[in-house]
Amino acid sequence: MSEPADQLKTVIERCSRCDRETEHRVSIDLVTESDRDRNTEFSREPYRVSECVDCGTQQTQRMNNA
Repeated sequence: MSEPADQLKTVIERCSRCDRETEHRVSIDLVTESDRDRNTEFSREPYRVSECVDCGTQQTQRMNNA
């Protein structure tokens, strides 16, 4: 079960825009990678989403190499 946005934990990571270590909100999103209407449930992939608390810059990274 996902947590409300105000209860998400933050981690310290390097922000490419701020060019320093800042707090980031980190979450995992399931992204459908298929353009087809059929069997989309089999094309979902986990992505790590990191958002800088200071400037709002988001970075996404696919979590597996399938």
